[in-house]
Amino acid sequence: MPNNKRKKKSENLGIALNAAITFSGIILLGFIYSFSQNQLHDGVEIKPINTNISSQPVLAKDIYLQNPIENIKVEVLNGCGVYALASKTTEFLRTKQIDVINSDNADHHNYKKTLIIQRNEKVKSLKKIVETFGVYLTDSTRIQILPDESLGVDVTVILGQDYTSFAELNNYISANY
Repeated sequence: MPNNKRKKKSENLGIALNAAITFSGIILLGFIYSFSQNQLHDGVEIKPINTNISSQPVLAKDIYLQNPIENIKVEVLNGCGVYALASKTTEFLRTKQIDVINSDNADHHNYKKTLIIQRNEKVKSLKKIVETFGVYLTDSTRIQILPDESLGVDVTVILGQDYTSFAELNNYISANY
């Protein structure tokens, strides 16, 4: 009887081993087929077009020196409900090398006037944004100082219904959308 059990275990082991070898063979054949298909692929050749050939490579440093990014962190909030206004204004500010880190809707869409809110002690950031929008630094109806370091921004811009009064922004939106 013990001989019979060993024989049965040996047969079961042989069947399992044959199944594993067969499975491995099928997988191997699949890899070989896939590899051969990739090697035989007749794709369309893409020829590089280099219109601006220069003997000197352009370095990232040189690009940055030509268009430096201001060290200003801004959030832009849509406070008037115009579709995608915060997104469009974000693009406008980025053309001015201003780092917009948040673009979203404001807490409501009933802002009559655009607000520019200074969130920390970086007055230079506020001056740059005010200059970009063409607002006077003394305009207390538009400029507020409400420190909130937890936001992680220097300036918050809440776009109001008067956003069309900012000529440069309005021209950018008209030209690009």
